[in-house]
Amino acid sequence: MSGGDDTGREHLLEGLRQRIDDPDVIEAMGAVPREEFVPDSQRSSAYADRPLPIGEGQTISAPHMVAIMAELLDLEPGQTVLEIGTGCGYHAAVTAELVGSEGVYSVEYHESLAREARERLAELGYEDVSIHAGDGHGGWAEHAPYDRAYLTCAAAEFPDAVVEQVRPGGVLLGPLGDGHQRLVRASKREDGTLDREHHGGVRFVRMQGEGRA
Repeated sequence: MSGGDDTGREHLLEGLRQRIDDPDVIEAMGAVPREEFVPDSQRSSAYADRPLPIGEGQTISAPHMVAIMAELLDLEPGQTVLEIGTGCGYHAAVTAELVGSEGVYSVEYHESLAREARERLAELGYEDVSIHAGDGHGGWAEHAPYDRAYLTCAAAEFPDAVVEQVRPGGVLLGPLGDGHQRLVRASKREDGTLDREHHGGVRFVRMQGEGRA
């Protein structure tokens, strides 16, 4: 890694420490080399705290948003986590740092992104992260129930299948809304209903298949 990457990473982490209280999240953010997850043309901006394009009309989320989501999910070692929207694999890697790679299951709509993310994660030591190419609206029932589930893309509502695949007492998180998006954290009650908290306005790429008839 170049000295520039070291400087950019430390500057980013210093900024995150001003808004993230969980030291484990900060440690996880520092452990994942974001420059390995962005296209070569974007490597000089790898530690800028903003989204970057990764192809297929998708983006890698801004680091502060990944950190905020990790903190809101209250991730712990040994949990099983469902991610909807693998993208380049960066967010999955951060989650893997917190729960263990074998506990991360991610669904990506685009076959090409799923394949590239799988290869990239394996090269970086996260080979136990499981990635499935498919429609995230269906979740990934094979490995349910999950302790946590989160969306890295905006949906009108949490997909029914994803809600069903989270255990009672588990947590869902994602950007919801047809127009104005809000980051919503929901705890699943024993009866299957959701206890929701709103955590401010956000702007994410829309989930594939949203708005279909």
